[in-house]
Amino acid sequence: MIKSIRIQNIALIELAEIDFFSGLSVLSGETGAGKTVIINAINFSLGAKADKTLIRYGESFCQTEICFCELAGDVLDVLADLGIEHDGEVIIKRKLTIEGRSDIRVNGTQVTLGMLKRITLSLCDIYGQSEHYSLLSANNQLKVLDGFIGKPLSDLKEKTLPYIEKVKSARKILDENGGDERSRAVRLDVLSYQISEIEKAELYDGEEDELIEKKKLFSNVQKIGESLSLTNSAIVDDGGVSDILSTVLSKLSQITEYKSDYEELYDRLYSLKAEVDDISYTADNLLSDIDFDEAEKLRVEERLDLIKSLKRKYGSTYSEIMEFYQKSQEEYENLQNFETLSKECEETISASVKALDSIYNEMHELRVKFAKEFSIAVEAELSTLGMKSAKFDVSVTRCDKELSSIGNSEVEFTFSANKGEPLKNMSKIISGGEMSRFMLALKIVATDNGGTYVFDEIDAGISGEVAKIVAQKFIELSKKVQIITISHLPQIVSYADNNYLIKKTEVGDKTNTFVRRLDENGKIAEIVRLTGGGDEGVARLNAISAINTANEYKKAN
Repeated sequence: MIKSIRIQNIALIELAEIDFFSGLSVLSGETGAGKTVIINAINFSLGAKADKTLIRYGESFCQTEICFCELAGDVLDVLADLGIEHDGEVIIKRKLTIEGRSDIRVNGTQVTLGMLKRITLSLCDIYGQSEHYSLLSANNQLKVLDGFIGKPLSDLKEKTLPYIEKVKSARKILDENGGDERSRAVRLDVLSYQISEIEKAELYDGEEDELIEKKKLFSNVQKIGESLSLTNSAIVDDGGVSDILSTVLSKLSQITEYKSDYEELYDRLYSLKAEVDDISYTADNLLSDIDFDEAEKLRVEERLDLIKSLKRKYGSTYSEIMEFYQKSQEEYENLQNFETLSKECEETISASVKALDSIYNEMHELRVKFAKEFSIAVEAELSTLGMKSAKFDVSVTRCDKELSSIGNSEVEFTFSANKGEPLKNMSKIISGGEMSRFMLALKIVATDNGGTYVFDEIDAGISGEVAKIVAQKFIELSKKVQIITISHLPQIVSYADNNYLIKKTEVGDKTNTFVRRLDENGKIAEIVRLTGGGDEGVARLNAISAINTANEYKKAN
């Protein structure tokens, strides 16, 4: 549920911090005070599309920070999948600048808009006029019915996935290895050439590095020879390093008996001469090993050119070339055995489609079975919401949706608001007020526990006793989920567990919207305002009576 929201520079709100609670929370206030701005801010936090018109006039950015607690399993799974840590809460910060730059962070981790929508999908649902009418889509009507059916249907959807994957995989193999006989023959020739070229090359891992090293040697043979020769000469020639060290050693040997330090110095110099002589020996051997072979140089260069050509065609490394070779061999074998492969794929497709048809039949029968139960439940709720003559029905028919995990059923909601009128497609006849009540009935019938529902003036077009019933339905629904709603009806305000007043004031040359949580006296005053005031004493007594009636209902239910 929503624990709190901080709104900055959105429309008329310069800064607002609101704490929300479980149960039914009602936002009320004068027309134009900015009630819908709160809903827009929540929508913005959830990932709704936004542009610069959202930013308060004269400001360079707008920003929201919303905190959700009591997280459900679906949200936890998404957070784990995205690698976002949490301590039982989700804090979403979203910022939009006047230049159009956006920044979204969830628990401090920067995320994309798509990632944000994945996270918030199970956290909160907002229902306004436009959201109501999304229900007129056949696809959304199917989702609603499936949600009502719940686990039995979701289990069947899960069962379709392996068969769908088998069909897709088999079709892909046929597409990759199919075509007419001439096309396959051409492809076989190409693969044969490629396989043969790689095989004849007889590559081995690390060969290119060895050849590059050899090429460097061949390219620098003169420089190498000169350097080694100079090294050897400097040590062994007359008057060279070896002679000088021998002379010094001879002199030192005459004084070693006088002091241990002299003996140590002699030993060190002796070791140095041995090392120098060994260096000379090594340099001389390396010099002797230099064997410039023009034919070998040519072989190395040709071999490197061949490897370069293979890398250009088949992969940038030895491993990639070998991977290409392996896949080419597999494709070659599949093409050679296409008739056998084709038969196996067709059998796989046939068996999988048959299994899918069986599951689709189960799904369809399940939908037909529950459609009637769903229709009766929604119709009963509509009756309690003041639409006693309303009729509602869900028709389930078959359609062509091959390889779909949702099956091959199509759903249509039909509706009649008045007695004697035939049922018709809901999108053609339902009014705004009827749609609001229908949405509420639907959520009561098909709501799981957890999460938050936000209603933007769902009580439009109703009043009197029906308004009281809607308030009671909100209370019923708020036992399963947190409810936040905008309302202009005193009946709904009186039933609220938490009341908030949205008020617009002029400060200097600017207009600001403020949000204040009402205490008991504030709630009474707001009900008085909504009922038109009149005799202050009588209006106040009526407001107190309405609140007491609401409290008694909540205790009893």
